[in-house]
Amino acid sequence: MKKLMLGNEAVARGFYEAGCKVVSSYPGTPSTEITEYAAKYDEIYCEWAPNEKVGLEVAFGASLAGARAAACMKHVGLNVAADPLFTLSYTGVNGGLVVCVADDPGMHSSQNEQDSRHYAIAAKLPMLEPSDSAEAKEFAKAAFELSEKFDTPVIFRTCTRIAHSQCAVEQQEPVSRELLSYEKNPKKYIMAPANAITKHPIVEERTKALTEYAESCPFNRVELAKDKSLGIITSGTSYQYVKEIYGDSVSVLKLGLVNPLPEKLIKDFAADHSRVVVIEELDPVIENHCKSLGLSVEGKNLFPICGEFSQSLVAKVMGKEDKAFTVSDDQIPVRPPVMCAGCPHRGLFYTLAKKKITVLGDIGCYTLGMAPPLAAIDSVLCMGASVSGTHGFNKARGAESEKKTVAVIGDSTFMHSGMTGLANIAYNGTNSTVIIVDNSITGMTGHQQNPTTGYNIKGDPATKIDLEALCHALGFNRVRVVDPYNLKETEKVVMEELSADEPSVIISRRPCALLKYVKHAPALTVNADKCRSCKACMKIGCPAISMKNGKAHIDATQCVGCDVCKQLCAFDAICGGEN
Repeated sequence: MKKLMLGNEAVARGFYEAGCKVVSSYPGTPSTEITEYAAKYDEIYCEWAPNEKVGLEVAFGASLAGARAAACMKHVGLNVAADPLFTLSYTGVNGGLVVCVADDPGMHSSQNEQDSRHYAIAAKLPMLEPSDSAEAKEFAKAAFELSEKFDTPVIFRTCTRIAHSQCAVEQQEPVSRELLSYEKNPKKYIMAPANAITKHPIVEERTKALTEYAESCPFNRVELAKDKSLGIITSGTSYQYVKEIYGDSVSVLKLGLVNPLPEKLIKDFAADHSRVVVIEELDPVIENHCKSLGLSVEGKNLFPICGEFSQSLVAKVMGKEDKAFTVSDDQIPVRPPVMCAGCPHRGLFYTLAKKKITVLGDIGCYTLGMAPPLAAIDSVLCMGASVSGTHGFNKARGAESEKKTVAVIGDSTFMHSGMTGLANIAYNGTNSTVIIVDNSITGMTGHQQNPTTGYNIKGDPATKIDLEALCHALGFNRVRVVDPYNLKETEKVVMEELSADEPSVIISRRPCALLKYVKHAPALTVNADKCRSCKACMKIGCPAISMKNGKAHIDATQCVGCDVCKQLCAFDAICGGEN
């Protein structure tokens, strides 16, 4: 039976059909839905781990026990998981182990657009890359077989377009698979130097075997056309663009095993065509491999190294412009992301901007505090960097800086990688102020649970980490909780903690306004007769507030009655609420 599936849903289906037993992941766009869909299969144990490193280590433990297991993450999450990843290349596996990573060309929801193929090359691990949902399912299944056949983790790479596009997928019954036996094997699994030194040559031999396998494996295929004037080498979503533009009129070498890459297969394909063009998003990985084989190919001399490709871009570069592939000249209005109406982070950022406080921010929906009119954030680097960075900033600039600098980090991000930075502040001593914006959910990736929410991935009750107790245990005497809807209280506590002569934590706690269980107050209204058109209410950047006919106007369909704008009006022109 066929079903229309997102790429991420198809990957999860592949896990299910392959008999995968454990999936441990950290949510990250565009990979998040893989684990959410996998959790719908009762046969698979799924969890949200505190971070990607933990997720991969959990998957390794399950593999060691003889189960097929997977860990899913976005491309920057693979940075976090790199430590176990590289050593897993040496240990190999017991049950099949798949590391699923979703790249984000064009940075739709990411702080960079790194190319995860470099990790496969550096760690000397095989990497599969599907080009649509149907392949996503089949490749995900095959990844476990490949893992067990070559005694190696397999990296499964997707990208935003594959993850979030749809096609028909053939559904099959899952394989019946018992746990593989577990036997103690210190030389294989204990990577002390004496054992590790014997494993490196094995990794090199495995790479040779995988390279030979790549020459005739089912993941790589040649689609020959009668006209041999042009041959295209491509992979992933770029393959779809090529087929949409050329159909069967041009020869294509479609690569699904993108590391290690074949040699003879590519040489033979190139020898059969007058001109060879490599079409790949991001870095010239395939192109450089071709050139290392002594082949004359075109690639990044034609195509950009930055950003996401499209049918129209490929058509334009290849001189195949056609109305079917041409984007309209009419400019689509830009709709920049903003914090939602009633977002609990808005009151906090308004306070920080008003007091001209330097803010080292972090990764989450609260990163939107950088946008005007709040413009309240000075830096955003990576998960947890706000806390560590604030300590370094204050160490460099001294006591004066400590009185006007804060770190802002979300509850999920704090659990991911903020705790170690907080321990560093306590241990190595700066009077730094860290603000944990606790909206009771992992907001930026679509409301996933985390260790502070009290629920697991299926919504069942789970242990809830007590942030106040945790911060005390990490060495902080001063831990305050504020409601960011209360501007006076928020300002008072922020200024008191900045003035303190010891490090402190402020927990800005109010659940995300979009959570289904949150009950909102009635929408506010504006008394136009009282409104002086001062635009003070506009300073918070709430999308529910606008100016109409020179007066403030509140959109009742968006307003949640949070009262933050009401507290800014000096003329009592905003009515209702009382949240």
